[in-house]
Amino acid sequence: MKPFLSDDFLLQTETARTLYHQHAAPQPIIDYHCHLPPDQIAQNRQFDNITQIWLYGDHYKWRAMRANGVNERFVTGDASDWEKFEKWAETVPYTVRNPLYHWTHLELRRYFGITELLNKDSARRIYDQCNALLQTPEYSVQGLLRKMNVVTVCTTDDPADTLEHHQALAGHDFGTRILPTFRPDKAMTPEAADYRQYLDKLGTAAGTKIRTYTDLLAALRQRHDFFASLGGRLSDHGLEQIYAADYTEEEVAAIFEKAQASQPLSAAEVEQFKSAMLVELAIMDWEKGWTQQFHLGALRNNNTRALRELGPDTGWDSIGDFSQARALSRFLDRLDNQNKLAKTILYNLNPADNDLFATMIGNFQDGSVAGKIQFGSGWWFLDQKDGMEKQLNALSNMGLLSQFVGMLTDSRSFLSFPRHEYFRRILCNLLGRDVENGELPAEELPWLGQLVENISYGNAKNYFGFEGAAKPVSAGELATV
Repeated sequence: MKPFLSDDFLLQTETARTLYHQHAAPQPIIDYHCHLPPDQIAQNRQFDNITQIWLYGDHYKWRAMRANGVNERFVTGDASDWEKFEKWAETVPYTVRNPLYHWTHLELRRYFGITELLNKDSARRIYDQCNALLQTPEYSVQGLLRKMNVVTVCTTDDPADTLEHHQALAGHDFGTRILPTFRPDKAMTPEAADYRQYLDKLGTAAGTKIRTYTDLLAALRQRHDFFASLGGRLSDHGLEQIYAADYTEEEVAAIFEKAQASQPLSAAEVEQFKSAMLVELAIMDWEKGWTQQFHLGALRNNNTRALRELGPDTGWDSIGDFSQARALSRFLDRLDNQNKLAKTILYNLNPADNDLFATMIGNFQDGSVAGKIQFGSGWWFLDQKDGMEKQLNALSNMGLLSQFVGMLTDSRSFLSFPRHEYFRRILCNLLGRDVENGELPAEELPWLGQLVENISYGNAKNYFGFEGAAKPVSAGELATV
């Protein structure tokens, strides 16, 4: 019987262990898509307790607690931080075979050195031990990023955001680069009740008045330029599916006028507007050599009562079964025909679409950049062992695993970076198993080691054009910005 979370956790062969310990583990982390709050990084926040840094905003844990019969008061309600932690600790044993069980104990070990299992009996000891460490300078948010060897973080930011915290961070080197990512989804929702208010906010950020569709594109371009001036190199969209309807510029301009006048729009008009916007935004990315990301397939806000009471992003979303192939093909082809298709990463939420996405990327590789079109890592409900393995296998079967840009956290938590370790162990175990089974040559182990290093770090560094690892910074140098 193997011990739980040993040094060889998930590594089932000697080759897997060699690949992980010698090649994957030493690599720095590039987290090119996450939802970490840049204000907390700029302020170098020191959290008061483990609940604040671990449970606030973590809808993965919230869903598990609710499923375990925990009252909402102890999830997102007015219970004390200790009471919320206690309820999470009581829930943890019931998460066996859910990735939360692995993540929870990996995070306790990697950040806090705690090897004791979390449950109702150990809760108070672990709570106090974590809280004591969180008061030390090494456990500020900047310190935590350095502790996990995170050299680059790309946050997710609306074009209307001021980016004031990114501006503050741009002048301070604490060992991790914090870069903004352009997420313009709200600019594409003319059907939304608050669309005009959003346009006012966007116009203020761009220093202009948005009265026409041309004004909207000019404002977005101005903000796109501003993001680039602060090191931004990626955009991102979170959509149910790609929009690729036919349209004319005159039609889109007229649809925008109707939206400005708060007139109702037909479903066809909304699709035309979104289709046009996606193309315009994609061309902006192409012009700057950026990478565009598309997260497709989430069915959001299923529980309308909970949405009214708690708001979005509180744990009521699921996998959707949207049709993806035809519109995605038309969209990419439309850009490719203009020779304006940027580097692109496609993420699916429905595992039934794995092979679809893995084959779609091959249609638009043009030899200009290795792995120009990427099948993104297992996302959201799929960023667990089974989901990662299926994504890696689909990519291997249909494309080039060797050019994959690897893992990301997609997280709001500063304690989520062991997910990169989790992914790397799974990757090494797959390759190691193939070697041990005679499906890959053992004499190619040096090359496989280089492949693991590339997928863990090097491919992302080169693909996004990031510079080398930030210089090490001692704990004493970590200062509040």
